[in-house]
Amino acid sequence: MRVPYRWVIVAVGALMSCVAIGAMFSLAIFQEPIASATGWSHVGIASAMTLNFIVMGFGGFLWGAASDRFGPRIVVMIGSVLLGLALVLASRAETLTQFQLTYGMLVGLAASAFFAPMIAATTAWFDVNRGLAVSLVSAGMGVAPMTISPFARWLISAYEWRPAMLIIGVAVWVLLLPAALLVRRAPAETADAGTEFAVEGARPQLSKVFRSPQFIVLGLTFFACCAAHSGPIFHMVNYATICGVAPMAAVSIYSVEGLAGLGGRLLYGSLADRIGVKPVLVAGLLVQAAALATYLFVSQLGEFYALAVIFGSAYGGVMPLYAVLAREYFGQRIIGTVLGAATMLSSLGMAFGPLIGGWIFDTFANYSWLFIGSATVGLGAAAVALAFPPLARDKPKPAFGVSS
Repeated sequence: MRVPYRWVIVAVGALMSCVAIGAMFSLAIFQEPIASATGWSHVGIASAMTLNFIVMGFGGFLWGAASDRFGPRIVVMIGSVLLGLALVLASRAETLTQFQLTYGMLVGLAASAFFAPMIAATTAWFDVNRGLAVSLVSAGMGVAPMTISPFARWLISAYEWRPAMLIIGVAVWVLLLPAALLVRRAPAETADAGTEFAVEGARPQLSKVFRSPQFIVLGLTFFACCAAHSGPIFHMVNYATICGVAPMAAVSIYSVEGLAGLGGRLLYGSLADRIGVKPVLVAGLLVQAAALATYLFVSQLGEFYALAVIFGSAYGGVMPLYAVLAREYFGQRIIGTVLGAATMLSSLGMAFGPLIGGWIFDTFANYSWLFIGSATVGLGAAAVALAFPPLARDKPKPAFGVSS
């Protein structure tokens, strides 16, 4: 049963990442309608996304550690219940503070219950083609802008923002609760003998892990990568609108990015399995930085589409590679904890973009400085990634326990 069922785990993980991330990032679609209906500031609404990422970071660490201890099913089940509840409560918020607490904190806590546990579960089911499998799970994030975002836009047009958010919350329960019942541990988890931190019969010491060069470089690269692209992703719809693109067409740019991200995940994951994770990651980070700088020069819908393909494939393609590196450096036994800690740092990076982008727009009435700053941070991420130490299996002393 193991061979076919591992693809069920991949499919469930992709669905969960699509719904969870799509629901959270739909705030980019809700931002203008909420501001128009309530009079709340753009920066105030965007700060809910900042809270999302901060809470998601700490939540990801806790949920990842819980999945290592109790298994992924109970974690994603709790996350499914909480995510739907958070959206329902946010749809009823009467003040900006209430909205920031419900959408900003509860949605972030709930959304963080899926990534690390499902990635950890997936890596346990795969001995080979691990990069492709993890990329497929992460591909759900790329599908989200093509599904949840247009759905949210249609609901807002038909019912206004409060009923739209309520309907999405109920849809979360309908989709994710049955899917959570399909999650299970691998029959026999893969060995960690090829990892530097594998200790026979014992868990590696987390203090040693978190002080290691491997984790420091992993965390810093993940942080800078997400700090670079979070603001442009969140504010892209509004940026295209002020450039003269119609609202629904602006949402379609977001969807093109998601489609490109799906292709980028498959491409980068396959390349990582063949030529190694580090060179693929560095190349993707450089492409991302170049695309961010190029947004300064686009204004037409066709130009937005073309750049969305490049930008979306780059940021989408590199995201799963951090999980593959975490597995290969630290092994299966603590991957949920390690990936949760790395995701915590990345989420803190993600938290800066929406807030800073909202402040830039409110202050300068344009996004030029957002793209300049994001491109610079993106180049920094590529520079840090060059410092990744060799994998244990790539060192002169042979170690054959881990395969990519």
